[in-house]
Amino acid sequence: MTNLLHIDSSIQGAYSHSRPVTAAFAESWKTANPDGGYTYRDFAVEPVGHVTGLYMAAANTPAGQRTPEQAAEYDKFKPLRDELLAADVVLMGVPMYNFTIPSTVKTWMDHILVPELRADPESGKGPLTGKKVFVATARGGSYAPGTPKEDWDHQEPLLRQYFEGLGLDDVTFIHSEMTLAYTIEHLKQFQHIADASKENAFKAVQELAVIA
Repeated sequence: MTNLLHIDSSIQGAYSHSRPVTAAFAESWKTANPDGGYTYRDFAVEPVGHVTGLYMAAANTPAGQRTPEQAAEYDKFKPLRDELLAADVVLMGVPMYNFTIPSTVKTWMDHILVPELRADPESGKGPLTGKKVFVATARGGSYAPGTPKEDWDHQEPLLRQYFEGLGLDDVTFIHSEMTLAYTIEHLKQFQHIADASKENAFKAVQELAVIA
């Protein structure tokens, strides 16, 4: 049975640009995989707690050598690791906030980037290698190659490095750009770019979900 882990992180609710895209992907995926397993997390509704010194100490201590306090802290977040290990496909909705990822996504990554899940430095492979990852982003402007703010993108490059550290090399980004073109005056001239980007994002997820 194929399993999908679906994560949303936008704080915009009904006004979110990333949530409709991930929802469209999930709907198409469920249709293509009627017997598949599905797990959903919403970091805006239930954010993951920040890592503590106790957690990091536990993560870097062999299981048999952890103190009871370390074991309890590490085991508290075991569901995060287990559901990622169980997933064949990982779908993430990640808007850009202040040129980078939401802090809730960073916190989740802090819990995931632990020795037991990291890729081997030499082979680049790890327990998560082979899973497919799809990231639907929403960005107020455009950070495409050749644009004035190309170097301001600390969203896709950052996530790619995180995923690389986990041995995840099958990662696809679906960008919805210029999402602020209908709300910020000086960006209104780019509404056609926003419309085309949105249309392309929905088309992409409909196609990708079927083959995921």
